[in-house]
Amino acid sequence: MHLSPLTRRRLAIFRSHKRGYWSLWIFLVLFGLSLFAEFLANDRPLLIRYNGHWYVPVLQDYSEDTFGSDFLPTDADYTDPDVQASINAHGWMIWPPIRYSYQSIVKHPSTPAPSPPDWKNLLGTDDQSRDVLARVIYGFRISVLFGFTLTAISSVIGIAAGAIQGFRGGLVDLLFQRFIEIWSGMPQLYLLIILASIITPSFGILLIFLLLFSWMNLTGVVRAEFLRGRNLEYVRAAKALGVSDLAVMWRHILPNAMVATLTFLPFTLSGSVTILASLDFLGFGLPPGSPSLGELVSQGKNNLQAPWLGITAFVVLGGLLILLVFVGEAVRDAFDPRKVLRPGAPK
Repeated sequence: MHLSPLTRRRLAIFRSHKRGYWSLWIFLVLFGLSLFAEFLANDRPLLIRYNGHWYVPVLQDYSEDTFGSDFLPTDADYTDPDVQASINAHGWMIWPPIRYSYQSIVKHPSTPAPSPPDWKNLLGTDDQSRDVLARVIYGFRISVLFGFTLTAISSVIGIAAGAIQGFRGGLVDLLFQRFIEIWSGMPQLYLLIILASIITPSFGILLIFLLLFSWMNLTGVVRAEFLRGRNLEYVRAAKALGVSDLAVMWRHILPNAMVATLTFLPFTLSGSVTILASLDFLGFGLPPGSPSLGELVSQGKNNLQAPWLGITAFVVLGGLLILLVFVGEAVRDAFDPRKVLRPGAPK
């Protein structure tokens, strides 16, 4: 693929920013692993060979009588010693590295819950005797996916709103600005408390509610770029040649506005992750029992006698935000026209 000299320069500056470059790779590896959380941490085997037949419990439900006529026609509990003995007597099964899902109850822990880390539960268990490492893996995935989704949709809406404001100007810009000033002053937390008292928040409901306010994060930046860009000579020339307003906005002004916008995206993503964690910590986030980094922070606060819970929450959430901030710094430097590529840096 052919890259322009400007793009190659930006990539070279990004790669030369070692802290941000390696943070991106670490984040991509961790996020990639979390996407396959069911194959890393699950209370179901990955593969079963029983009486000459193949079964994939991690992808499909099976009843217990599938593995023996003495069992009931209910969903198979693969942690049941009798079910395991029946399968091992007529075949074999492969387990994931962590034999617990985010909602699995650790049976017969070494100490009452929350139990400290050991070889069975590497990060210990929480106060409901659930494996902390499994909940961290699933919670990491939910937090990042929520952050990505909220950032992507809110950015599209915010960029479109800012583009219309800046390009049209005049009365449109004035009325839009007054609306944003009023709308941004709404008490979001109080509205969310009222919403939570009426319906149970879910991933989709939280996403829609936060979208109502988060789209304004990039509007000011894009508006300023369009206000400046609409008066440039090449934009006026395009208009004089009869190019439509939409084409002028899309082809001639938006690419320049995106330079400033892209530098804010990693920081917006980290803010979106923090919002979900904060709501889960306060009890207004995902439904109870959902794997959440914010819920883990709450567990650490409520169980000071179990320091591994607070330490795990701090390391995971803090590490995730640090990686995103470092990536944001590298992106900011890459799009900074004043940044000079250091001699000897890889191109």
